Amino acid sequence: MIEVEALTKRYGRTTAVDGLTFAARPGTVTGFLGPNGAGKSTTMRVVVGLERPTSGRATVDGLPYAELAAPLHAVGVMLDARSVHPGRSAYRHLRALAQTHGIGRARVREVLELTGLESAAGRRAGTFSLGMGQRLGIAGALLGDPGTLILDEPVNGLDPDGVLWIRRLVRELAAEGRTVLLSSHLMHELALCADRVVIIGRGRLLADASVAEIVARSERAGTVRVRTSEPEPLLRALLERGAHVTPQEPGVLQVRGATVGDVGAAARRCGVTVLELSTEAGSLEDAYLRLTADAVEYRTSDAAGAPAGGAR
Repeated sequence: MIEVEALTKRYGRTTAVDGLTFAARPGTVTGFLGPNGAGKSTTMRVVVGLERPTSGRATVDGLPYAELAAPLHAVGVMLDARSVHPGRSAYRHLRALAQTHGIGRARVREVLELTGLESAAGRRAGTFSLGMGQRLGIAGALLGDPGTLILDEPVNGLDPDGVLWIRRLVRELAAEGRTVLLSSHLMHELALCADRVVIIGRGRLLADASVAEIVARSERAGTVRVRTSEPEPLLRALLERGAHVTPQEPGVLQVRGATVGDVGAAARRCGVTVLELSTEAGSLEDAYLRLTADAVEYRTSDAAGAPAGGAR
C-alpha cells in the first residue's frame, strides 16, 4: 500500500508538490494523472526515496522507502526504463539487480520470459528499441515479486500486442492483491485498466475517485445525440421545454437536460423524422481535461499561427 500524507516538495521558490494526500490500495490499479509539470514524477520519486519531502510523508506498507528491509521485495519501480547501462545485456542487468537481494538466476530467467525478452537476454540494452527497453524496465520492477508496483508510462513505445500485455498484467497483479500505481498520459488505456484515478495539477490534488465517478463528471456524460434531416423544428421544441441544445455537424444536435425518451417524444410531436438517437457516454479524457483546465502550465494556442501562451 502506498500512502502520501500532506506531502510538500519545494525546490527553492518553486513548489512542485503542495500538501498532496492520497492512497493507492492493495488489489487496486490506481491511475496517477496530471499535466506536464503537475508534480507526478516528483511525488513518485519521493515515494521511492529519490527525493526528500520538504514536509509531509510518503510510505510503502507503512514505512518510508529508506526503511524497507528489502526494497525490491516490497516495491517494484519503473520510473525511467532508459536508466540501464547500455553495454550490459538484459540478463546481466537483471542479474546485478537480483544479487543485491539474494534473488536467484531462476527468477531472472522467469521475468525475462514473462516480459517477452527471453530471446533477447544476451543482447546489450543499448541496442534495444524503446519498447524493448520498457519491457526490461518492467522486468526489473517485477524481479523481487513485490506487493507494490509503481510504473511510470509503462506502455510508452510498446506495440499493440505489448499494450494489451501490460493491460492484462496490471489487472492480474491487482487481482492477486498487489498495489499498482500507474502513471500514464494515455487516458483510453487507463480507463480500461484502472480502478481508481488520482488527478493532480500544480502539485495539488484535483480528484481522487473511481474511474466511473470521474467519467460521470465528463461534460458529455448523459448527453443525448440526435440526428435528423429537419433539426430546426426539433431544436425549437427542445429549447421550449428547457433543454440545453448544441448544434453539432449538419443535422446533429447534442442535448443536455433531457432523456432519450424526451427527445424522441419531442421529435414525434413536431413531426420530425429521427435518423439517429442515442445517449453519449462520458470519457475519462473529457473529465480529465475539464478538471485540469486551470492547471495546465504549458498550454498551446488554439489559434493557428498564434504564439503558445503560458510556456516558461
